[in-house]
Amino acid sequence: MSNTTQSTTGKHSNMYLYLICLVAALGGFLFGFDTAVISGTVSLVKHDFNLDALHEGWFVSCALLGCILGVSMSGKLSDKYGRKIILILSAVLFLSSALGCMLSDSFTVLIIFRLIGGLGIGVASMVSPLYISEFSPSRFRGMMVSMYQLALTIGIVLAYFSNAYLANHTGDVFGSDITQKIFSAEVWRAMLGLGTLPAGIFLISLFLVPESPRWLLSAGKKEEAYNILINIDGVEAAKSEIKSFESLQQTQQNTGFKELFTPVYRRALWIGLLLPFLSQICGINAVIYYGPRILEQAGFTLNNALGGQVTIGLVNVVFTFVAIFTIDKWGRKPLLFVGIGGAVISLIIIGLLFALHVTSGPWILIFILAFIACFAFSFGPVCWVVIGEIFPNALRGKAMALATLSLWIGNFLVGQLTPLMLEGLGSATTFWIFAACCSPALYITWKLIPETKGRSLENIELYWKESFAGKALNVIETDTKILAISDADFKNKKLIPEPNHTK
Repeated sequence: MSNTTQSTTGKHSNMYLYLICLVAALGGFLFGFDTAVISGTVSLVKHDFNLDALHEGWFVSCALLGCILGVSMSGKLSDKYGRKIILILSAVLFLSSALGCMLSDSFTVLIIFRLIGGLGIGVASMVSPLYISEFSPSRFRGMMVSMYQLALTIGIVLAYFSNAYLANHTGDVFGSDITQKIFSAEVWRAMLGLGTLPAGIFLISLFLVPESPRWLLSAGKKEEAYNILINIDGVEAAKSEIKSFESLQQTQQNTGFKELFTPVYRRALWIGLLLPFLSQICGINAVIYYGPRILEQAGFTLNNALGGQVTIGLVNVVFTFVAIFTIDKWGRKPLLFVGIGGAVISLIIIGLLFALHVTSGPWILIFILAFIACFAFSFGPVCWVVIGEIFPNALRGKAMALATLSLWIGNFLVGQLTPLMLEGLGSATTFWIFAACCSPALYITWKLIPETKGRSLENIELYWKESFAGKALNVIETDTKILAISDADFKNKKLIPEPNHTK
Protein backbone atom coordinates (compact mmCIF):
# COMPACT_ATOMS: atom_id res chain seq x y z
CA MET A 1 0.00 0.00 0.00
CA SER A 2 1.27 3.44 -0.83
CA ASN A 3 1.98 5.66 2.13
CA THR A 4 0.17 8.55 0.53
CA THR A 5 -3.44 8.34 -0.59
CA GLN A 6 -5.73 10.84 -2.20
CA SER A 7 -8.91 11.99 -0.46
CA THR A 8 -11.65 13.73 -2.36
CA THR A 9 -10.14 17.16 -1.83
CA GLY A 10 -6.73 16.66 -0.25
CA LYS A 11 -3.87 14.35 0.60
CA HIS A 12 -2.87 12.56 3.72
CA SER A 13 -0.06 10.20 4.64
CA ASN A 14 -0.46 6.89 6.42
CA MET A 15 3.17 7.22 7.49
CA TYR A 16 2.17 10.24 9.58
CA LEU A 17 -0.34 8.08 11.44
CA TYR A 18 2.15 5.24 11.96
CA LEU A 19 4.87 7.51 13.33
CA ILE A 20 2.58 9.31 15.77
CA CYS A 21 1.15 6.04 17.10
CA LEU A 22 4.64 4.56 17.32
CA VAL A 23 5.74 7.43 19.57
CA ALA A 24 2.70 6.94 21.82
CA ALA A 25 3.36 3.18 21.91
CA LEU A 26 6.76 3.89 23.48
CA GLY A 27 4.76 4.39 26.67
CA GLY A 28 3.87 0.70 26.43
CA PHE A 29 7.52 -0.20 25.85
CA LEU A 30 8.54 1.62 29.04
CA PHE A 31 5.64 0.00 30.89
CA GLY A 32 6.87 -3.48 29.87
CA PHE A 33 10.56 -2.73 30.42
CA ASP A 34 10.09 -1.18 33.86
CA THR A 35 7.80 -4.01 34.98
CA ALA A 36 10.11 -6.81 33.82
CA VAL A 37 13.54 -5.35 34.59
CA ILE A 38 12.92 -5.78 38.31
CA SER A 39 13.14 -9.58 37.94
CA GLY A 40 16.92 -9.47 37.45
CA THR A 41 17.62 -7.06 40.29
CA VAL A 42 15.84 -8.61 43.27
CA SER A 43 18.57 -10.94 44.52
CA LEU A 44 21.27 -8.33 43.90
CA VAL A 45 19.46 -5.55 45.77
CA LYS A 46 18.61 -7.96 48.57
CA HIS A 47 22.30 -8.78 48.97
CA ASP A 48 23.62 -5.22 48.75
CA PHE A 49 21.11 -3.76 51.21
CA ASN A 50 20.85 -6.88 53.41
CA LEU A 51 17.06 -7.01 53.06
CA ASP A 52 14.73 -9.30 54.97
CA ALA A 53 11.71 -10.92 53.27
CA LEU A 54 9.40 -8.01 54.12
CA HIS A 55 11.66 -5.38 52.59
CA GLU A 56 12.41 -7.59 49.61
CA GLY A 57 8.69 -7.81 48.89
CA TRP A 58 8.32 -4.05 49.37
CA PHE A 59 11.07 -3.40 46.82
CA VAL A 60 9.24 -5.51 44.23
CA SER A 61 5.70 -4.33 44.93
CA CYS A 62 6.14 -0.65 45.88
CA ALA A 63 5.89 0.38 42.22
CA LEU A 64 2.35 -1.02 42.21
CA LEU A 65 1.29 1.65 44.70
CA GLY A 66 2.67 4.25 42.31
CA CYS A 67 0.78 2.59 39.43
CA ILE A 68 -2.52 2.81 41.26
CA LEU A 69 -1.92 6.47 42.15
CA GLY A 70 -0.83 7.22 38.58
CA VAL A 71 -3.93 5.63 37.07
CA SER A 72 -6.20 7.35 39.61
CA MET A 73 -4.98 10.83 38.70
CA SER A 74 -4.31 10.37 34.96
CA GLY A 75 -7.95 10.19 33.84
CA LYS A 76 -8.98 13.51 35.34
CA LEU A 77 -5.72 15.22 34.40
CA SER A 78 -5.79 14.01 30.79
CA ASP A 79 -9.39 15.19 30.38
CA LYS A 80 -8.51 18.60 31.82
CA TYR A 81 -5.05 19.31 30.37
CA GLY A 82 -4.90 17.03 27.33
CA ARG A 83 -3.42 13.66 26.48
CA LYS A 84 -0.07 14.95 25.22
CA ILE A 85 0.98 16.90 28.32
CA ILE A 86 0.16 13.93 30.57
CA LEU A 87 2.19 11.61 28.32
CA ILE A 88 5.08 14.06 28.69
CA LEU A 89 4.59 13.85 32.46
CA SER A 90 4.82 10.06 32.30
CA ALA A 91 8.07 10.28 30.31
CA VAL A 92 9.55 12.65 32.90
CA LEU A 93 8.54 10.24 35.67
CA PHE A 94 10.14 7.29 33.84
CA LEU A 95 13.35 9.25 33.24
CA SER A 96 13.54 10.49 36.83
CA SER A 97 12.93 7.00 38.19
CA ALA A 98 15.62 5.34 36.06
CA LEU A 99 18.24 7.95 36.94
CA GLY A 100 17.26 8.05 40.60
CA CYS A 101 17.34 4.26 41.02
CA MET A 102 20.73 4.07 39.33
CA LEU A 103 22.26 6.75 41.59
CA SER A 104 20.38 6.05 44.84
CA ASP A 105 22.59 6.01 47.94
CA SER A 106 20.17 4.24 50.30
CA PHE A 107 17.32 1.75 50.21
CA THR A 108 14.84 4.49 51.13
CA VAL A 109 15.88 6.63 48.17
CA LEU A 110 15.66 3.58 45.91
CA ILE A 111 12.09 2.94 47.06
CA ILE A 112 11.12 6.59 46.47
CA PHE A 113 12.31 6.43 42.87
CA ARG A 114 10.63 3.05 42.37
CA LEU A 115 7.39 4.70 43.48
CA ILE A 116 8.00 7.51 40.98
CA GLY A 117 8.52 4.89 38.28
CA GLY A 118 5.24 3.29 39.29
CA LEU A 119 3.50 6.62 38.79
CA GLY A 120 4.92 6.72 35.27
CA ILE A 121 3.74 3.18 34.54
CA GLY A 122 0.24 3.96 35.81
CA VAL A 123 -0.05 7.13 33.74
CA ALA A 124 1.35 5.56 30.54
CA SER A 125 -0.76 2.41 30.88
CA MET A 126 -3.90 4.55 30.68
CA VAL A 127 -3.04 7.54 28.49
CA SER A 128 -0.94 5.86 25.76
CA PRO A 129 -3.67 3.49 24.47
CA LEU A 130 -6.26 6.25 24.98
CA TYR A 131 -4.25 8.66 22.81
CA ILE A 132 -3.72 6.04 20.07
CA SER A 133 -7.41 5.11 20.09
CA GLU A 134 -8.51 8.72 19.69
CA PHE A 135 -5.89 9.47 17.04
CA SER A 136 -6.53 6.51 14.72
CA PRO A 137 -9.16 6.25 11.96
CA SER A 138 -11.70 3.50 12.62
CA ARG A 139 -10.35 1.16 9.92
CA PHE A 140 -6.83 1.25 11.47
CA ARG A 141 -7.68 1.67 15.14
CA GLY A 142 -7.41 -1.97 16.16
CA MET A 143 -4.00 -2.36 14.55
CA MET A 144 -2.68 0.93 15.95
CA VAL A 145 -3.78 0.23 19.54
CA SER A 146 -2.36 -3.30 19.26
CA MET A 147 1.01 -1.66 18.60
CA TYR A 148 0.88 -0.52 22.23
CA GLN A 149 0.66 -4.13 23.43
CA LEU A 150 3.40 -5.13 20.99
CA ALA A 151 5.67 -2.41 22.36
CA LEU A 152 4.89 -3.63 25.90
CA THR A 153 5.90 -7.21 25.06
CA ILE A 154 9.10 -6.01 23.34
CA GLY A 155 9.92 -4.00 26.46
CA ILE A 156 9.59 -7.14 28.58
CA VAL A 157 11.87 -9.18 26.30
CA LEU A 158 14.53 -6.47 26.08
CA ALA A 159 14.51 -6.13 29.87
CA TYR A 160 15.22 -9.86 30.16
CA PHE A 161 17.98 -9.68 27.54
CA SER A 162 19.62 -6.58 29.04
CA ASN A 163 19.54 -8.07 32.54
CA ALA A 164 21.19 -11.25 31.29
CA TYR A 165 23.81 -9.38 29.28
CA LEU A 166 24.77 -7.00 32.11
CA ALA A 167 24.90 -9.83 34.65
CA ASN A 168 27.23 -11.87 32.43
CA HIS A 169 29.63 -9.02 31.59
CA THR A 170 30.34 -7.43 34.96
CA GLY A 171 34.01 -8.34 34.67
CA ASP A 172 34.41 -6.48 31.36
CA VAL A 173 34.00 -3.01 32.89
CA PHE A 174 36.90 -0.57 33.12
CA GLY A 175 36.95 3.10 34.05
CA SER A 176 36.17 5.33 37.01
CA ASP A 177 35.01 4.18 40.41
CA ILE A 178 31.46 5.31 39.59
CA THR A 179 31.45 3.29 36.36
CA GLN A 180 32.80 0.26 38.20
CA LYS A 181 30.14 0.61 40.87
CA ILE A 182 27.24 0.93 38.41
CA PHE A 183 28.26 -1.66 35.83
CA SER A 184 30.21 -4.16 37.90
CA ALA A 185 30.12 -4.06 41.71
CA GLU A 186 26.39 -3.17 41.89
CA VAL A 187 25.17 -4.08 38.40
CA TRP A 188 21.51 -3.77 39.41
CA ARG A 189 22.08 -0.01 39.09
CA ALA A 190 22.87 -0.42 35.39
CA MET A 191 19.85 -2.70 34.92
CA LEU A 192 17.48 -0.10 36.36
CA GLY A 193 19.35 2.86 34.87
CA LEU A 194 19.22 1.51 31.32
CA GLY A 195 15.62 2.73 31.19
CA THR A 196 16.92 6.30 30.82
CA LEU A 197 17.62 5.68 27.12
CA PRO A 198 14.07 4.77 25.98
CA ALA A 199 12.59 7.27 28.47
CA GLY A 200 14.72 10.06 26.97
CA ILE A 201 13.69 9.08 23.43
CA PHE A 202 10.05 9.00 24.51
CA LEU A 203 10.27 12.44 26.13
CA ILE A 204 11.94 14.12 23.15
CA SER A 205 9.60 12.48 20.63
CA LEU A 206 6.48 13.60 22.49
CA PHE A 207 7.34 17.26 21.83
CA LEU A 208 7.08 16.50 18.11
CA VAL A 209 3.61 14.90 18.11
CA PRO A 210 0.25 16.74 18.10
CA GLU A 211 -2.49 16.65 20.69
CA SER A 212 -5.35 14.16 20.34
CA PRO A 213 -7.82 15.73 17.86
CA ARG A 214 -10.82 14.52 19.84
CA TRP A 215 -9.52 16.14 22.99
CA LEU A 216 -8.98 19.35 21.01
CA LEU A 217 -12.59 19.21 19.81
CA SER A 218 -13.82 18.71 23.37
CA ALA A 219 -11.70 21.73 24.39
CA GLY A 220 -13.28 23.88 21.66
CA LYS A 221 -10.15 24.00 19.46
CA LYS A 222 -11.94 23.03 16.27
CA GLU A 223 -9.51 24.48 13.71
CA GLU A 224 -6.47 22.82 15.26
CA ALA A 225 -8.30 19.50 15.44
CA TYR A 226 -9.46 19.87 11.83
CA ASN A 227 -5.90 20.37 10.55
CA ILE A 228 -4.67 17.28 12.42
CA LEU A 229 -7.58 15.17 11.13
CA ILE A 230 -6.74 16.21 7.57
CA ASN A 231 -3.19 14.95 8.02
CA ILE A 232 -4.52 11.69 9.42
CA ASP A 233 -7.27 10.83 6.95
CA GLY A 234 -7.93 13.59 4.44
CA VAL A 235 -10.36 16.50 4.16
CA GLU A 236 -13.63 14.65 3.70
CA ALA A 237 -12.96 12.26 6.56
CA ALA A 238 -11.99 15.23 8.77
CA LYS A 239 -15.28 16.99 7.99
CA SER A 240 -17.22 13.82 8.71
CA GLU A 241 -15.45 13.27 12.04
CA ILE A 242 -16.12 16.82 13.19
CA LYS A 243 -19.74 16.68 12.09
CA SER A 244 -20.31 13.43 13.98
CA PHE A 245 -18.56 14.80 17.06
CA GLU A 246 -20.59 18.01 17.08
CA SER A 247 -23.88 16.18 16.64
CA LEU A 248 -23.15 14.15 19.74
CA GLN A 249 -21.83 17.12 21.70
CA GLN A 250 -25.21 18.80 21.44
CA THR A 251 -26.63 16.04 23.63
CA GLN A 252 -23.68 16.01 26.05
CA GLN A 253 -23.88 19.44 27.61
CA ASN A 254 -23.02 19.38 31.31
CA THR A 255 -22.06 15.71 31.16
CA GLY A 256 -20.56 14.64 34.47
CA PHE A 257 -18.71 11.55 35.58
CA LYS A 258 -21.91 10.17 37.10
CA GLU A 259 -23.25 9.84 33.54
CA LEU A 260 -21.00 6.82 33.14
CA PHE A 261 -23.03 4.97 35.79
CA THR A 262 -26.40 5.63 34.12
CA PRO A 263 -28.23 2.77 32.36
CA VAL A 264 -27.13 4.10 28.94
CA TYR A 265 -23.47 3.28 29.56
CA ARG A 266 -23.87 0.57 32.20
CA ARG A 267 -23.03 -2.19 29.72
CA ALA A 268 -19.91 -0.32 28.56
CA LEU A 269 -18.89 0.18 32.19
CA TRP A 270 -19.22 -3.53 32.97
CA ILE A 271 -17.08 -4.38 29.93
CA GLY A 272 -14.50 -1.78 30.95
CA LEU A 273 -14.24 -3.14 34.50
CA LEU A 274 -14.47 -6.88 33.87
CA LEU A 275 -12.43 -7.40 30.68
CA PRO A 276 -9.17 -5.84 32.01
CA PHE A 277 -9.60 -7.54 35.39
CA LEU A 278 -10.13 -10.97 33.84
CA SER A 279 -7.18 -10.42 31.49
CA GLN A 280 -4.93 -10.31 34.56
CA ILE A 281 -6.40 -13.00 36.81
CA CYS A 282 -6.24 -15.53 33.97
CA GLY A 283 -2.64 -16.07 35.10
CA ILE A 284 -0.61 -14.26 32.47
CA ASN A 285 1.54 -12.42 34.99
CA ALA A 286 1.96 -15.58 37.02
CA VAL A 287 3.71 -17.05 33.96
CA ILE A 288 5.58 -13.85 33.07
CA TYR A 289 6.85 -13.21 36.62
CA TYR A 290 7.12 -16.75 37.99
CA GLY A 291 7.78 -18.69 34.77
CA PRO A 292 11.21 -19.97 35.85
CA ARG A 293 9.86 -21.19 39.19
CA ILE A 294 6.92 -22.95 37.51
CA LEU A 295 9.20 -24.64 34.99
CA GLU A 296 11.59 -25.71 37.74
CA GLN A 297 8.66 -27.47 39.40
CA ALA A 298 8.17 -29.20 36.05
CA GLY A 299 11.72 -30.50 36.16
CA PHE A 300 13.49 -27.87 34.06
CA THR A 301 16.75 -26.24 35.03
CA LEU A 302 16.82 -22.55 34.14
CA ASN A 303 20.03 -20.88 35.21
CA ASN A 304 19.59 -17.56 33.44
CA ALA A 305 17.08 -15.26 31.78
CA LEU A 306 17.92 -16.55 28.30
CA GLY A 307 16.16 -19.78 29.27
CA GLY A 308 12.50 -19.75 30.11
CA GLN A 309 11.84 -16.04 30.52
CA VAL A 310 13.16 -14.97 27.13
CA THR A 311 11.43 -17.87 25.36
CA ILE A 312 8.11 -16.91 26.96
CA GLY A 313 8.73 -13.25 26.13
CA LEU A 314 9.57 -13.96 22.49
CA VAL A 315 6.41 -16.02 21.99
CA ASN A 316 4.46 -13.14 23.53
CA VAL A 317 5.96 -10.73 20.98
CA VAL A 318 5.55 -12.96 17.93
CA PHE A 319 1.88 -13.77 18.50
CA THR A 320 0.99 -10.14 19.20
CA PHE A 321 1.65 -9.62 15.49
CA VAL A 322 -1.31 -11.93 14.77
CA ALA A 323 -3.60 -9.39 16.43
CA ILE A 324 -1.96 -6.44 14.67
CA PHE A 325 -2.55 -7.93 11.21
CA THR A 326 -6.01 -9.44 11.80
CA ILE A 327 -7.93 -7.35 14.35
CA ASP A 328 -9.27 -4.87 11.79
CA LYS A 329 -10.08 -7.67 9.30
CA TRP A 330 -11.54 -10.38 11.50
CA GLY A 331 -12.85 -8.14 14.29
CA ARG A 332 -12.45 -7.99 18.04
CA LYS A 333 -14.87 -10.73 19.05
CA PRO A 334 -13.46 -13.57 16.89
CA LEU A 335 -9.97 -12.97 18.27
CA LEU A 336 -11.31 -12.95 21.83
CA PHE A 337 -13.32 -16.16 21.33
CA VAL A 338 -10.46 -18.11 19.77
CA GLY A 339 -7.74 -16.74 22.05
CA ILE A 340 -9.62 -17.04 25.34
CA GLY A 341 -10.90 -20.50 24.42
CA GLY A 342 -7.37 -21.61 23.60
CA ALA A 343 -6.05 -20.12 26.84
CA VAL A 344 -8.64 -21.96 28.95
CA ILE A 345 -7.87 -25.28 27.26
CA SER A 346 -4.11 -24.75 27.68
CA LEU A 347 -4.49 -23.93 31.38
CA ILE A 348 -6.62 -27.02 32.00
CA ILE A 349 -4.09 -29.25 30.23
CA ILE A 350 -1.17 -27.74 32.19
CA GLY A 351 -3.03 -28.51 35.42
CA LEU A 352 -3.66 -32.09 34.26
CA LEU A 353 0.01 -32.59 33.38
CA PHE A 354 1.05 -31.45 36.86
CA ALA A 355 -1.67 -33.55 38.50
CA LEU A 356 -0.58 -36.67 36.60
CA HIS A 357 3.10 -35.89 37.27
CA VAL A 358 3.87 -35.72 33.57
CA THR A 359 6.81 -33.42 34.20
CA SER A 360 9.43 -35.07 32.04
CA GLY A 361 9.74 -33.97 28.43
CA PRO A 362 8.62 -30.71 26.85
CA TRP A 363 4.84 -30.97 27.33
CA ILE A 364 4.35 -28.48 30.15
CA LEU A 365 6.57 -25.93 28.40
CA ILE A 366 4.68 -26.47 25.13
CA PHE A 367 1.30 -25.75 26.71
CA ILE A 368 2.62 -22.79 28.70
CA LEU A 369 3.84 -21.33 25.42
CA ALA A 370 0.44 -22.16 23.86
CA PHE A 371 -1.26 -20.24 26.67
CA ILE A 372 1.07 -17.27 26.12
CA ALA A 373 0.41 -17.37 22.36
CA CYS A 374 -3.38 -17.41 22.84
CA PHE A 375 -3.19 -14.50 25.28
CA ALA A 376 -0.88 -12.54 22.99
CA PHE A 377 -3.30 -12.34 20.04
CA SER A 378 -6.48 -11.94 22.08
CA PHE A 379 -6.71 -10.81 25.70
CA GLY A 380 -3.50 -8.77 25.63
CA PRO A 381 -4.04 -6.38 22.70
CA VAL A 382 -7.81 -6.66 22.20
CA CYS A 383 -8.51 -5.62 25.80
CA TRP A 384 -6.72 -2.29 25.22
CA VAL A 385 -8.52 -1.81 21.90
CA VAL A 386 -11.99 -2.44 23.34
CA ILE A 387 -11.66 -0.27 26.44
CA GLY A 388 -10.29 2.52 24.26
CA GLU A 389 -13.36 2.40 22.01
CA ILE A 390 -16.44 1.79 24.13
CA PHE A 391 -16.63 4.92 26.28
CA PRO A 392 -18.20 8.28 25.30
CA ASN A 393 -15.90 11.09 24.18
CA ALA A 394 -16.71 13.38 27.11
CA LEU A 395 -15.84 10.70 29.69
CA ARG A 396 -13.24 8.57 27.93
CA GLY A 397 -10.27 9.66 30.04
CA LYS A 398 -11.96 9.09 33.39
CA ALA A 399 -13.59 5.85 32.23
CA MET A 400 -10.33 4.41 30.93
CA ALA A 401 -8.71 5.30 34.24
CA LEU A 402 -11.31 3.12 35.97
CA ALA A 403 -10.75 0.29 33.50
CA THR A 404 -6.97 0.48 33.88
CA LEU A 405 -7.30 0.60 37.67
CA SER A 406 -9.31 -2.64 37.43
CA LEU A 407 -6.43 -4.14 35.46
CA TRP A 408 -3.88 -3.16 38.09
CA ILE A 409 -6.02 -4.59 40.89
CA GLY A 410 -6.09 -7.92 39.05
CA ASN A 411 -2.34 -7.67 38.47
CA PHE A 412 -1.76 -7.06 42.18
CA LEU A 413 -3.89 -10.03 43.25
CA VAL A 414 -2.08 -12.42 40.92
CA GLY A 415 1.34 -11.11 41.89
CA GLN A 416 0.62 -11.47 45.60
CA LEU A 417 -1.32 -14.75 45.57
CA THR A 418 0.53 -16.85 42.99
CA PRO A 419 3.48 -17.83 45.26
CA LEU A 420 1.04 -18.75 48.03
CA MET A 421 -1.10 -20.78 45.63
CA LEU A 422 1.89 -22.64 44.16
CA GLU A 423 3.16 -23.49 47.61
CA GLY A 424 -0.13 -24.17 49.37
CA LEU A 425 -2.35 -25.61 46.63
CA GLY A 426 0.18 -26.97 44.18
CA SER A 427 0.77 -26.23 40.52
CA ALA A 428 -2.16 -28.29 39.21
CA THR A 429 -4.82 -26.56 41.32
CA THR A 430 -3.25 -23.16 40.66
CA PHE A 431 -3.60 -23.55 36.90
CA TRP A 432 -7.14 -24.87 37.18
CA ILE A 433 -8.05 -21.79 39.22
CA PHE A 434 -6.57 -19.60 36.47
CA ALA A 435 -8.67 -21.50 33.90
CA ALA A 436 -11.81 -20.91 35.98
CA CYS A 437 -10.98 -17.20 36.25
CA CYS A 438 -10.40 -16.96 32.50
CA SER A 439 -13.63 -18.68 31.43
CA PRO A 440 -16.14 -15.87 32.25
CA ALA A 441 -14.49 -13.73 29.58
CA LEU A 442 -16.02 -16.02 26.95
CA TYR A 443 -19.51 -15.22 28.24
CA ILE A 444 -18.74 -11.50 28.42
CA THR A 445 -17.48 -11.56 24.83
CA TRP A 446 -20.63 -13.35 23.69
CA LYS A 447 -23.22 -11.36 25.64
CA LEU A 448 -21.81 -7.90 26.37
CA ILE A 449 -19.14 -6.83 23.89
CA PRO A 450 -20.38 -5.41 20.57
CA GLU A 451 -18.28 -5.84 17.44
CA THR A 452 -16.67 -2.42 16.92
CA LYS A 453 -14.57 -3.22 13.86
CA GLY A 454 -14.71 -0.36 11.36
CA ARG A 455 -16.86 1.93 13.50
CA SER A 456 -15.85 5.45 14.46
CA LEU A 457 -15.81 6.33 18.15
CA GLU A 458 -18.87 8.53 17.60
CA ASN A 459 -20.70 5.60 15.96
CA ILE A 460 -19.98 3.40 18.97
CA GLU A 461 -21.21 6.08 21.35
CA LEU A 462 -24.41 6.50 19.35
CA TYR A 463 -24.84 2.72 19.32
CA TRP A 464 -25.09 2.68 23.14
CA LYS A 465 -27.73 5.40 23.09
CA GLU A 466 -29.78 3.78 20.34
CA SER A 467 -29.54 0.36 21.99
CA PHE A 468 -30.70 1.77 25.33
CA ALA A 469 -33.60 3.48 23.57
CA GLY A 470 -34.89 -0.01 22.78
CA LYS A 471 -34.43 0.22 19.05
CA ALA A 472 -31.80 -2.53 18.81
CA LEU A 473 -30.05 -0.47 16.16
CA ASN A 474 -26.57 -0.56 14.77
CA VAL A 475 -24.95 2.60 13.48
CA ILE A 476 -22.92 2.98 10.32
CA GLU A 477 -21.25 6.18 9.17
CA THR A 478 -21.35 7.09 5.48
CA ASP A 479 -19.77 10.03 3.68
CA THR A 480 -22.81 12.20 4.22
CA LYS A 481 -24.79 10.96 7.19
CA ILE A 482 -25.14 8.45 10.00
CA LEU A 483 -27.57 5.61 9.30
CA ALA A 484 -29.30 3.62 12.02
CA ILE A 485 -30.24 0.14 10.82
CA SER A 486 -31.53 -3.05 12.31
CA ASP A 487 -29.29 -5.85 13.53
CA ALA A 488 -30.51 -8.07 10.70
CA ASP A 489 -29.68 -5.51 8.05
CA PHE A 490 -26.34 -4.81 9.67
CA LYS A 491 -25.27 -8.41 9.13
CA ASN A 492 -25.66 -7.93 5.39
CA LYS A 493 -23.06 -5.23 4.90
CA LYS A 494 -23.78 -4.97 1.18
CA LEU A 495 -26.97 -3.09 2.04
CA ILE A 496 -24.94 -0.23 3.47
CA PRO A 497 -22.49 1.91 1.49
CA GLU A 498 -18.96 1.67 2.90
CA PRO A 499 -17.35 4.87 4.23
CA ASN A 500 -15.50 6.45 1.32
CA HIS A 501 -12.20 7.61 2.77
CA THR A 502 -10.24 7.71 -0.45
CA LYS A 503 -10.91 8.23 -4.07
